[in-house]
Amino acid sequence: MHALQYELTLPADYDMRIVRDRVARRGHLLDAWQGLGVKAYLVRERGVHGSPVNQYAPFYLWNTAEGMNAFLWGGGFQGIADDFGRPPVRQWTGLAHEDGVAADAPAVAAVRHRCPVPDGVRVGEVAEEAVRACGRLAGTDGVVLAASAVDTARWELVHFSLWRHDAPRTDGEVFQVLHLSAPERDRLPRGRQW
Repeated sequence: MHALQYELTLPADYDMRIVRDRVARRGHLLDAWQGLGVKAYLVRERGVHGSPVNQYAPFYLWNTAEGMNAFLWGGGFQGIADDFGRPPVRQWTGLAHEDGVAADAPAVAAVRHRCPVPDGVRVGEVAEEAVRACGRLAGTDGVVLAASAVDTARWELVHFSLWRHDAPRTDGEVFQVLHLSAPERDRLPRGRQW
């Protein structure tokens, strides 16, 4: 599993209806994308859930590198680059993925929690704890799915979760889910990824 995200931070007075309309018109285009487990079309609005910014920040869980690369290099990503400029794309290697206790519910909110891998600790122990944390998060009431991944260039963990309600009970940045494309969600590997 590969996790991917880019963030488009928009001006404070940006009309977020533009992003909402864009997702309403184009969100379905990835509903059958080969190799894609999940794409959550995410927004944060300034002043909502403590967000200091307006932001469009889709988050992806890929089943295959081929599907991810086809998106990045084969035209899917070009629409973002054409309309908003080419943002940096963050990528993490998957550590764990679990269906949540509300796996069949529609996702309304998402939480992304990033934290550094501490110096002076065994990286394998950190990875094992990330797997356990993913399992605990998936068992929380209201969770649709949970995933943990690591960026080894920055030594940063990311814990990502989708929620069936807009009051998630975990630390991190809260996003609203505008649309969920999940063509191969059932094929995302469960549990520990190594």
